[in-house]
Amino acid sequence: MGDYDEDTAFLGQNGPYFWNTFFLLNTVFVSTGFNGLYIVFVGATPKHHCLIPDVNLTEEWTKAIVPITTVDGEEVQSQCSRYRLDVVRNLSAQGLVPGRDVNLTDLEQERCLDGWHYSKDIYRSNIVTEWDLVCDDKWKVPFASSTLFVGYLFGSLISGHLSDRYGRKKVVFISLAAQCLSVLLQSFSHSWRMFCIMFLFVGASQISLYISAFVLGTEVLSKTMRVLFTTLGAFLFYCIGYMTLPWIAYGIREWRTLLAVLSMTSVVYIPLWWFIPESPRWLITQGRIDEAEAIVREASRKNKVEAPPVIFKESEGISPSRTYSMLDVLKSKNIRCITLMCLVLWMAINIGYFGLSLNTSNLSGDPFMNCFLSATSEVPAYIVSTCLLRRCPRKALLSSFLVIGGGVLLLIQFIPNTLQYVALALEMTGKFGFTMAFSIVYIYTAELYPTVLRNVGMGMCSSAARIGSITAPYVIYLGTYNKVLPYILMGSLTIASSVVNFFLPETLNRDLPETMEQMQEYQGLCNGPKKRNYVVKDEGRRNQPIQCEAKSDVHTLPL
Repeated sequence: MGDYDEDTAFLGQNGPYFWNTFFLLNTVFVSTGFNGLYIVFVGATPKHHCLIPDVNLTEEWTKAIVPITTVDGEEVQSQCSRYRLDVVRNLSAQGLVPGRDVNLTDLEQERCLDGWHYSKDIYRSNIVTEWDLVCDDKWKVPFASSTLFVGYLFGSLISGHLSDRYGRKKVVFISLAAQCLSVLLQSFSHSWRMFCIMFLFVGASQISLYISAFVLGTEVLSKTMRVLFTTLGAFLFYCIGYMTLPWIAYGIREWRTLLAVLSMTSVVYIPLWWFIPESPRWLITQGRIDEAEAIVREASRKNKVEAPPVIFKESEGISPSRTYSMLDVLKSKNIRCITLMCLVLWMAINIGYFGLSLNTSNLSGDPFMNCFLSATSEVPAYIVSTCLLRRCPRKALLSSFLVIGGGVLLLIQFIPNTLQYVALALEMTGKFGFTMAFSIVYIYTAELYPTVLRNVGMGMCSSAARIGSITAPYVIYLGTYNKVLPYILMGSLTIASSVVNFFLPETLNRDLPETMEQMQEYQGLCNGPKKRNYVVKDEGRRNQPIQCEAKSDVHTLPL
């Protein structure tokens, strides 16, 4: 296949065509921002206690029937039990006063047999209040969150194959339609099971949309615009959607209406079908040269440049080459070792990133403002990481922000309850560190793998990331037993992964490896010291190279 960038160099690096495509594609990422994490509000657990039916209890017994327990040093009403209703009713009928005539600790307790009473101070209704996902059923909330990330896993596995076969543009808009329909159907869920099933489709369609739009942008835009798109544009527009979500949820406190409104926002993207082009690169690989030329000529018209009579040769196509798979990753000790360490990094970073994203509703203060602050902390992270990646070593950069992200989480356990704003500031700092690490590890991993294995390696790491994100809701669920457990676990994993990162090779100012042999030249823990060629000199014999281990590049051994 010919060099597409050389063939289309006459279009220039900027111009109306590239800028229009840049912004139109980036607007697609806004929908992924507010359609992904609405579970933060839809699955939040409001304050609740056992529902007490109207059985003519005195005012004193109505207040005392729910036991008082101590949670994290604070006295609160029990959420999952009450004193036996028949006993309390008899005591109330006898005119006895709780605490004076009756010792409450001697009374037998029972479960919330009549359901629960939920506070409506923040949420009018959500899946927790509608289906009573508390106490014995509270595990269903993190399970529902995990189904989104299971959908991410399936979507990331199939979206690449679909876009390679049917085209980038078609998959982008099919994914948009699927996302819209899935969220809309989810708003009509009649049970928790249906909600989880539809959430799986939401996740699959959303990640398919993100990946397909990302690939389309990298293939359509010029080199200069491509760098801006992949390092800053897609992430920032995702953040715009993420920052918009809490304000939409603030205005719509009923979960079914919220989901219906979010699903309808995808309708505004329908007109983009006539403005976003198909990838000419993909069309060329399919032998559709005339269609590819038509798109490029339209681009030249918008950029006001003249196109040559023939842009692509009819003979251009993909030359047959060997296909690589995951088995090739396992064959080499060096590549296998690097891959294992990358998998650990991706899992740890995703557990921390999504764990903190899902935890905003559990923080003290207003949950809508906490979510907004969490989203806002990502904006400077993406900008700073883009600037630092141009000059700073990858290993030191990634390890530094992993230590920052994990270190502040470990400090949260030492913050007293009276300084909740300090704890909130530390958590936002941790989110900043994880977001930095999130953006750096993408570039770093792509630079580690050779061209022939880059898609395979990134795919494996993406799968590990999905496993980490599936685990994240359960890490946050540990906070129901002890509020500092999630921070200890996420902080410890992140610090451990920063140590693992030190054993990976540095890639700054190195050419991207093209073959497996070039990747195996990387030095690190996996392949030990580099072997050098020594030349044995003897006047009576020809020079003979021998293999030895050394610290310098040039050594001569006289015989």
